[in-house]
Amino acid sequence: MSTALAGRRVVVIGASSGIGRGVAIAAAQQGADVIVAARRTDRLEEVTIEAPSAAPLVLDLRDAASCDRFSAAVRERFEVIDVLFISAGAAPLRRFAETTPTDWLRALETNVIGVHAAISRLVDLLRPGSLTMVVSSESVGEPRSHLGAYGASKAALEHSMSQWREEHPWLRFSVVSLGATVPTEFGSQFDGEDLLDALQAWAGSGRNQAAFMSTPEVCDVLAATIGALITAPSIDMPSIVLRSPSPRERDAEATIETATAAKR
Repeated sequence: MSTALAGRRVVVIGASSGIGRGVAIAAAQQGADVIVAARRTDRLEEVTIEAPSAAPLVLDLRDAASCDRFSAAVRERFEVIDVLFISAGAAPLRRFAETTPTDWLRALETNVIGVHAAISRLVDLLRPGSLTMVVSSESVGEPRSHLGAYGASKAALEHSMSQWREEHPWLRFSVVSLGATVPTEFGSQFDGEDLLDALQAWAGSGRNQAAFMSTPEVCDVLAATIGALITAPSIDMPSIVLRSPSPRERDAEATIETATAAKR
């Protein structure tokens, strides 16, 4: 196992499941000093079972007071942050014409405003050579039916990273454009009827997945990339695209079967 992150100070937001959880555990196993943050304390406790050295902090990106408490707690532990990794996100699933103000607020408050709130409260702890990496989605460049608010919020997130780079050129801000990956909790709250409707729409436009990337493999790639970048501070990587090389699937039922098999 690589030790590129040994002794580094790493903060992972959205560490309770999926990509954030995997990256946090990988960093801790490499010997990094890790803070893991998420809304759900029970899930954070599960993370610390696999990464006993990680320090859990509760954080709700949509709550300003929670962000303030989180920032204060990070400062008690770290004077400098080497890596800030953010994978928290919200994805309403609804046809665009039926997308409600509540759907928009949920996506924007978490994926854009909340991420900005976290970075702005910690940016003074970043130093030249530090790396901030956020997880975005391939739906920014390839719109999918039912994910309009999500895709738009991720597009805004990507622009906000460009804005951070513009105003803090001595720091590194990377965006990971991520394709379909399992297992994660991305679609855990999708309504069954809405999901079937979405899959049928994606099949009609050729956007269903024939294969999914494996979450552990994605986390390994990201951890290795972070390690390589943190040991090469003169190299910047503003954008990273990770997606399955498999062709798309036009059969909604086949996509469901593929996703179900991949989760096992």
